[in-house]
Amino acid sequence: MIDALHTFYQKSKQYSDIPNELFHKYNVKKGLRNDDGTGVRVGLTRIADVVGYKYVDEVKTDDEGKLYYRGIELRDIIANISKNQVCGYEETCFLLLFGYLPNREELQDFCKILKDHYELPDDFLETKFLHMPGKNIMNRLQQAVLALYDYDDAADDISVENTLEQGLNILAKLPSIICYAYQSKMHRYNKKSLVIHPVQQKLSIAENILYMLRKDHRFSELEARILDMMLIVHADHGGGNNSTFTNVVISSTGTDIYSSIVGAIGSMKGPRHGGANLKVSSMMKEVIREIGYTDNDVEIKALLYRILNKEFYDCSGLIYGMGHAIYTLSDPRSEVLQGYIEKLAESKHKSNEYEFYQRFERCAKEVIWDVKGIHVSSNVDFYSGFVYEMMGIPEDLYTPLFVTARTVGWLAHNIENKAYDGRIMRPATKYVGAVKEYVKMEER
Repeated sequence: MIDALHTFYQKSKQYSDIPNELFHKYNVKKGLRNDDGTGVRVGLTRIADVVGYKYVDEVKTDDEGKLYYRGIELRDIIANISKNQVCGYEETCFLLLFGYLPNREELQDFCKILKDHYELPDDFLETKFLHMPGKNIMNRLQQAVLALYDYDDAADDISVENTLEQGLNILAKLPSIICYAYQSKMHRYNKKSLVIHPVQQKLSIAENILYMLRKDHRFSELEARILDMMLIVHADHGGGNNSTFTNVVISSTGTDIYSSIVGAIGSMKGPRHGGANLKVSSMMKEVIREIGYTDNDVEIKALLYRILNKEFYDCSGLIYGMGHAIYTLSDPRSEVLQGYIEKLAESKHKSNEYEFYQRFERCAKEVIWDVKGIHVSSNVDFYSGFVYEMMGIPEDLYTPLFVTARTVGWLAHNIENKAYDGRIMRPATKYVGAVKEYVKMEER
C-alpha cells in the first residue's frame, strides 16, 4: 500500500507542478509575504505592534526592534511591572484584553476571576490525564482544551462577553493542564514516580507552574519573577503571527473558542513557530558536545561556518535562534531576557555557560554577516530554552509554556476580530491548472 501511494504521488507531480514564475505573474505572495520579507497586511489591530523595520521614501530600512502591548513598549512594561508582586503576567493579560493598565483594585478583581477558574473539573485529572496519558504534550493540550467544551453549558455561545469568560477559564486552567500532562506522560512512558500537587488559589500563574511541577513544590522568588517575565514577553506578538492568525481564521467561521484555541495550539507546535525553542536547545546541545564551553572564538566560528555550509547538526544551513522574520537589528524580547539571565545564572552557578551563549551569539552575528552580508540578532528562542533549563523545566514543557503565555494574545485578537470585523476570512487563490474533459474508465 505504501509503495502504491509513493507511485501515485510521483506520477501526480506532472499534474501538480506550479512554476515559480506564476507566483510573480499573478502577484501571489508566498507565505503571505512581500518580496522584501514584509508581511502582507490582513487586518487592523489595536492590541500589539511588532516593529523591526521602517520605510524612508518607500524604501524598507532596518530599525531597532520594539514590541508594543496596547501602545506601551515591552521594555517599559518589564522595567515597571517587575517591581510589583509576582503577578506581572496577570497585569499584562488585563492590559492586552481591555486596553488599559488596571488600578490595584481592578487587578485584584481580575486575579480573583482567574483564580476562581484554576480548578479542573472533578473527574478531569483522572479521565483526561492519568487514564489517557499522551506521548506528545502539545497534542495532549489540544485534547484537554477540546474536552473542556463538554463541561461548558454555553460552549457555542460566541458572543464577545461569553468568549472572554471562556477564554479566561481556559487560560486559568492551563498551568494544571500542562503540568499534569507532563507528569502523567513521565509516569506512563518513562516509569517516573507520579507526584500531583493541586493548584493553589493563593499563587499566581507563574508561581503555580513551579509549585505543581516540582516534587518538593519549592521555588525561589527570583525563579517566580523570571518565569512571570517569560510569560509576559511571550504573551502576544501582533495579529500576523501564525498561531494568532490561525485562531482568528478559525473563529471567523463562527465556531467556538475551544476549536479556535486548539487550532492555534496545533500551529504553535511547529518548529518554525512555537517549537523553535526546542530546535535551539537541540542545536546547542550538539554544539557543546562538539566543542564544549570554549572561550576560543576561532573554534566557535569554525563550527558556525560548518552549520551554515550544511555540514553540522541537522545540515539545514540554519543557525537556530539567530534572526527573525521581522526583527533585524534587535529582538526586544531577547534583550529583555538577557537583562535577567545573568542574575539567574549566578544563582544557579551557570555563569560560564551564559558567557558561552553570549560569545556564541556574537560569533554567529559575525559569521552570518561574512557569509550572507546581512545583520541578524538573536531572537527570543535563543535564550528562552537556556532560562528554562536553569530552572529545571523539562524540554517537553518549553512549547506548552509558550501556549500558556500566548493564550491571552489569541483571546484578545479573537475578541477584537469578532467585535470589529466579523466576516469569515476567505482569501482567494488563482487556479493555474489545465481545463480537461472527463475520460471514461475504459479509455484511460
